[in-house]
Amino acid sequence: MIYLLDANTYIEAKNSYYSMDFCPAYWSWLDHQFATGIAGSIDMIGRELKDGNDELAEWVKARKGQFIANDDATQTAFMQIIEYVMAQNFNPANRDNFLAKADPWLIAKAMSSGAIVVTHESLVSDATKKVKVPNICKQFGVQCINTFEFLRQTKAKFGLI
Repeated sequence: MIYLLDANTYIEAKNSYYSMDFCPAYWSWLDHQFATGIAGSIDMIGRELKDGNDELAEWVKARKGQFIANDDATQTAFMQIIEYVMAQNFNPANRDNFLAKADPWLIAKAMSSGAIVVTHESLVSDATKKVKVPNICKQFGVQCINTFEFLRQTKAKFGLI
């Protein structure tokens, strides 16, 4: 797997520019990326998305294989992320929220597999007190891009019917 998608990439796509009602091609394209092993996500992201009560939750529930479980290498990388985050001067509430969610696991899976994280979060100043996915990725040498760069790198093309 080359690309690991953060929950916010699915949610943002569904809520705006790739809404399921007018851009089904995006969701079919994602299915193809998952089927060919180009993209996917982790089990915790799948669980977060399934908790919704909307068409995205139903879409995720119908797709079993794209949300992969953790392994020993991911567990080891996750512990490195925890140690780093706890040693920093982040806002405690923000830090605890970050550690309780799927984000550190997503980064850990990317670390252990050499994948690229796809997220809508942006890199922020090192002086910030917030824990952000791109900053943690940078700290651990994990490449991090947004959805649009993901589309460019995979040479996605969508046409009108």
